[in-house]
Amino acid sequence: MEYTTLGETGMRVSRICLGCMSFGNSRYGWGLDEAESHEIIERAIDLGINFFDTANIYNYGDSERILGDTLAEYDRSWPVVATKVYMEMDESNPSSGGLSRRAIEQELSRSLDRLGMDTIDLYQIHRWDYDTAIEETLDALDDAVHRGDVHAIGASSMWAYQLLKALNASDRHGLKRFATMQNHYSLAYREEEREMLPLCREESLGVIPWSPLAKGFLARSHDELRATKRGRSDTILHRRPYDAGGGIEINERVGELAEDHGVSMAQIALAWQLHKDWVDAPIVGVTSVEHVEEAVEAVEVDLSRADMEYLEEPYEPLPVKGHR
Repeated sequence: MEYTTLGETGMRVSRICLGCMSFGNSRYGWGLDEAESHEIIERAIDLGINFFDTANIYNYGDSERILGDTLAEYDRSWPVVATKVYMEMDESNPSSGGLSRRAIEQELSRSLDRLGMDTIDLYQIHRWDYDTAIEETLDALDDAVHRGDVHAIGASSMWAYQLLKALNASDRHGLKRFATMQNHYSLAYREEEREMLPLCREESLGVIPWSPLAKGFLARSHDELRATKRGRSDTILHRRPYDAGGGIEINERVGELAEDHGVSMAQIALAWQLHKDWVDAPIVGVTSVEHVEEAVEAVEVDLSRADMEYLEEPYEPLPVKGHR
């Protein structure tokens, strides 16, 4: 495993971040039970992964609980744990979501309890809250850092102007800045290259993209994806434009290069992202030990400049997806 410094946080993280969205089976049809999740986390640690990303909304807390229970068996100095806040946790309680001080302090306390930790390494806003002033949110997050509940704060999936507005507000009021951006980015969805990624580079934010395999679109032939359990049941996948804008040809070129290099399609797609200077660690969601092993091996896949250009050439502009 290779390691890098996450933005300017000083935290050393593995180049692969293990996405924990599949841990717990109460929310998604393709989720995993506790034993399966435990096995995957342990194998990830065996392979050198020390970076884990979850959220309070993932299976309504089950993901955080399972991750925390598993990591309790290890020295706390080893894992770097990231979680998120914003999504509504209880449909009958309108105060269970959003980024008000009340919601943040309530949900942070619950996330710490589920994770069984005194401090969360990276606490991220899951989306932009249009109903709460960003200064209110940043002030609450700054207090969480000063209390020792959180080491660093991050943002996820927003417009570049919103990120800049938040950074400017932090500077103006002397508040903790967002140190990372978790955004929607893959070989099949590159709209973030226009403004968000250059802004992150300019402001020295760490970048930890979600869905680097485009919900599995880049992990297998496009005509096979719909036949999988996730391909049939994941409504989010069906709303994403991966098969548009040159996506089908990109998928086929990933398959060609995978065959040429003697690796899997997923490894080619991850290697492409790992070759991008502005990416610290793609967040890879998995549902098996084999998927973890495959992702780790992608760190060693070497793509030439010609390979990179061949993969990128068919891309065409796409509608922006993932901010809401």
